[in-house]
Amino acid sequence: MGAFLNKPKVEKHTARGEGNGLRFGVSSMQGWRAEMEDAHSAVVGLPRGLAAWSFFAVYDGHAGTQVAQYCCQHLLEHITGNADFQAGPGDGDGGDEEEPSVESVVRGVRTGFLQIDEHMRGLLGRRHAACARDRSGSTAVAVMVSPRHIFFINCGDSRGLLSRAGAVHFSTQDHKPGDPRERERIQNAGGAVLVQRVNGSLAVSRALGDFAFKRVRGKGPTEQLVSPEPEVSAIRRCPAGDEFVVLACDGIWDVMSNDELCDFVRSRLQVHGDLERVCSDVIDTCLYKGSRDNMSVVLVCLGGAPSICPEAVRRDAELDQFLEQRVQEILRRSSGGQIPDLVNVMRTLATESIPNLPPGGELASKRSVVEAAYNKVQPCASEDTDNAVLFFRGFS
Repeated sequence: MGAFLNKPKVEKHTARGEGNGLRFGVSSMQGWRAEMEDAHSAVVGLPRGLAAWSFFAVYDGHAGTQVAQYCCQHLLEHITGNADFQAGPGDGDGGDEEEPSVESVVRGVRTGFLQIDEHMRGLLGRRHAACARDRSGSTAVAVMVSPRHIFFINCGDSRGLLSRAGAVHFSTQDHKPGDPRERERIQNAGGAVLVQRVNGSLAVSRALGDFAFKRVRGKGPTEQLVSPEPEVSAIRRCPAGDEFVVLACDGIWDVMSNDELCDFVRSRLQVHGDLERVCSDVIDTCLYKGSRDNMSVVLVCLGGAPSICPEAVRRDAELDQFLEQRVQEILRRSSGGQIPDLVNVMRTLATESIPNLPPGGELASKRSVVEAAYNKVQPCASEDTDNAVLFFRGFS
């Protein structure tokens, strides 16, 4: 869904913070889309006595921004404020008997999603006709981090993962119409999966909002063509092994696999400790790998997160120096006095075996280094930069 621009909007919105033994960074970019429809949440210290708990989320809106923005502002209160979340004996996470049990959290998150979805439907019904026709929806991927557990929450095709001991330990599963469980529910509600979309239109099978797909009479909220029900997974924390959590919209996952993104983030953490910069590196890399969507990523570093490694810093500096020298060589050796444009320089580099490129990011993650080296010799026109984005799409 959504129209595309003639050239991407590459300005980023970034943030960072820390607390409860966690550090986090956030970055988002509109990219090629005509509108920025993503939103995100980062809350350290939750209400109702859960000061040792934290909540992070990415909301990927579609057909408008209304649902994503409303969820960004109100989903957490719907989760922590309902009776299911607050019920049950404590699990000892913070030494407070009033804290919710794992079972209560799982039930409460589900209830919170169903509540906010119904609440938004009611809000639309009470507004004027233009708002009542709002067709926007949003996926949601989140983590709720307690002192003993990480609760992964997913509704839609945004995705979250946990890196532990140098590898992907857990990742959420995308809710796509082609999945057998999702297809069965859609068909039972009288719908069809056409070109991998609900009724040939919507590319996700679970989402908040999207009320045009939630009007089947005689069916409950979780039995509609599109369901607002999240999947919730409780992962016991491993303080020594847990490295980081990544939450991202599908604009990231369209061009990077779980392992690629995990390896890339780990490699960048070993080079510098700026989490905003790591998130920005992820988004830039995905742009040059060919992502056409809005892009948002939240990185949460846990106790076992990689620290700066002098050897990794040295290799990265040597790589940048090598690329700068190689670009200069390509320009010097251009035949007939005709200086190749940036696209052709990158095309040449893409055919070469370059050592120590960042895993998962490869040459795309060093595109800014290549451009800077090029501009020292030949200033790069803006259209060349845009063409460079299109070039990388063919090599990802």
